[in-house]
Amino acid sequence: MPYRMGQARSYWMERASSNPAPVLEICVDSVASALAAERGGAQRVELCDYLAGGGTTPSAGMIEVVRKSIGIGLHVLIRPRRGDFLYTAAEFEVMKKDIALCRTLGVDGVVIGALTADGRIDTAGTAALMAQASGMSITFHRAFDLCADPFQALDELLALGVDRLLTSGQQETALQGAELIRKLHERAAGKLVILPGGGVTPAHVRELLRRTGVSEVHASARTSVQSSMQFRKAYPPMSSERRLSEFEQLVADAEVVHALRAAFNG
Repeated sequence: MPYRMGQARSYWMERASSNPAPVLEICVDSVASALAAERGGAQRVELCDYLAGGGTTPSAGMIEVVRKSIGIGLHVLIRPRRGDFLYTAAEFEVMKKDIALCRTLGVDGVVIGALTADGRIDTAGTAALMAQASGMSITFHRAFDLCADPFQALDELLALGVDRLLTSGQQETALQGAELIRKLHERAAGKLVILPGGGVTPAHVRELLRRTGVSEVHASARTSVQSSMQFRKAYPPMSSERRLSEFEQLVADAEVVHALRAAFNG
């Protein structure tokens, strides 16, 4: 069954009568999706790029145009690449620069996350990103779902003063992870908002909220839209079809680059 924005709007208006502050966050990767989220009744969007790879930081142009196009909350994902969340010093510098840019563009909050090699929260790295984002809302993203001990990780995020935790309950979908989400919500005790996300649809959002007790939900709400192109030429795909795990990257190889240069010089 395709997702219908009107359906979601009706549900969240109904829920507002019993809960004074329900929040629906929609994950988007385009201006069109941000506008659709606002029309459908979402209170906030998380703006990303490359959702097929779990999301990366969108361009400055995308952030600026989305900010000018919508009147609801705008949070931006700060993630320099796909894959794992073990970052180098250079990658932390990239994220700090992106956070500074978000501030200048009027973004309300940033979505961050970093881990250590042994699967714990990188508290030092996260604190440095939070310092850069001072004054903006801070969401720790689903890097949490790759942590070895979710309760220890939650305690570390509470100590850091993170505002919100996006999680699927360390399962493929938030509904599958509902029991852990409920426990995290209870343990946070209002000091941090638990934001379930991952496979959330109108068909089971009521059950998810009932089972977890949370008041915010994160969803992508996407449906397939055909291109308006009339001339369509068959050609090999421009993107790689190889499926990568979260623990591998396609990285330029200096030896291959050297071999290409040597071949140029014949």
